[in-house]
Amino acid sequence: MFTTQFKDQGFVCIPRVLTDDECKTLTWSTDQLNARSVGTRCLLSLVWARHCVARLRQDPRISQVVPADYVAVQCTYFEKSASRNWLVPVHQDLSIPVAARVEAAALGGWSEKEGALFVQPPTSVLERLIAVRLHLDACGEPDGPLMVVPGTHTVGRIESEDAADIRRRAPMTPCLAAAGDALVMRPLLLHASSKASGTSLRRVLHFLFGPPVLPFGLRWHHTA
Repeated sequence: MFTTQFKDQGFVCIPRVLTDDECKTLTWSTDQLNARSVGTRCLLSLVWARHCVARLRQDPRISQVVPADYVAVQCTYFEKSASRNWLVPVHQDLSIPVAARVEAAALGGWSEKEGALFVQPPTSVLERLIAVRLHLDACGEPDGPLMVVPGTHTVGRIESEDAADIRRRAPMTPCLAAAGDALVMRPLLLHASSKASGTSLRRVLHFLFGPPVLPFGLRWHHTA
């Protein structure tokens, strides 16, 4: 069931990956980050984040959709609350963190974020990536959940104006979750989120997984 939905729709929600106690432990760790904005994207070097990767690998349902040889290459923390309320327009995730710049015609969109180097690789690389979003809090309709357009991960890279047009024409599916649930998705899946209308916290750890070896001589910034 998990593999079929993931292949066809580009996402699947897996319930109760973490226990309540595990969520509380992770929220304590994220509270220590003192992030000045709505999140931070370079956490994979932290011991607790790497332990969380190992914990994910222990879940047999996640192993159905994340290949055993894949490595975690990024951990990002997102927080949405009354004081840190934000929205994200419909988009695809196109950048990956790498160790060093490589000159190749197929690579573009180089940028630096939080001291890490990012690049936009070809679609052939992006379509192999898998994101696992761990919900540390319950996320209902008032909490600004992630909204996705099922199946759009199969059409390659979508220009921003085309993405907006697809959102106007196609219904978006809200990815609601209980604390401890995991949303597994393809980064090329069109997704967005609105501002929260309530007063609760929506804290998420977003892990990116990919093949251990990249083309063009690229190397991952960090792996776990």
